[in-house]
Amino acid sequence: MSFVQLIDCKTTKFDDMNRLMDTWVEQTKGKRTATHNIIGKDRSDASHYIEIVEFPSYEEAMKNSNLPETDRIFQEMVALCDEMPTFTDLDVVRDEQLNKATARRFYEEIVNQRRLDVIDEIFASDYRDHDPANEQDYRGIAGVKEETSMYVDAFGPRFTIQNQLAEGDFVTTVWTCVATHTGEFRGIRPTNKQVTMTGQTTHRFSHDGKIAEGWWNWDHMTLLREVGAVEVKR
Repeated sequence: MSFVQLIDCKTTKFDDMNRLMDTWVEQTKGKRTATHNIIGKDRSDASHYIEIVEFPSYEEAMKNSNLPETDRIFQEMVALCDEMPTFTDLDVVRDEQLNKATARRFYEEIVNQRRLDVIDEIFASDYRDHDPANEQDYRGIAGVKEETSMYVDAFGPRFTIQNQLAEGDFVTTVWTCVATHTGEFRGIRPTNKQVTMTGQTTHRFSHDGKIAEGWWNWDHMTLLREVGAVEVKR
């Protein structure tokens, strides 16, 4: 279970505090156990700051606290605060990255379950897609439906998500796809051949949580070879 520590403090010397945090980051390289750090400023009180520090576990947080560098920096931080900072220790009981969950819906619901109606729910109206398999980008929800229908009808693909990474408005999904060529694909008659492909897709999300842009990087050549669209040279 991951662990989060909230540090609540008041200071009029935030620039000095910020430089102090940079010093701590530099001095604890290779030793610190913190994995994520966020500092927020209170909109109603410019001297009020809350620092959120994430750790893999409470035990790892204690290791971090026991570092000599952490203790030294803490003493300097207290000196910069208008009053003694307060600490709140939290065991994380739910951690849901909503954009990752939305990205999963494309593979698991739209493609695997053939629920094309979900496209209207999760894609932005001005969506833009970048795929080296296409001569030019396509745009809009109609483009998503047309492209998805073509692959679903021709191959009945099934995606397995291997991993997902999220940062800011971007989610990258690493996937494996098994497809069987049972329908016509770009003028090529069905071959009933099965192909397994790997790839990754990065989606950018708009501020309302919808998928606004996508970049595909996948094993397109394997698919073309298997269905006879390109000649294999021996």
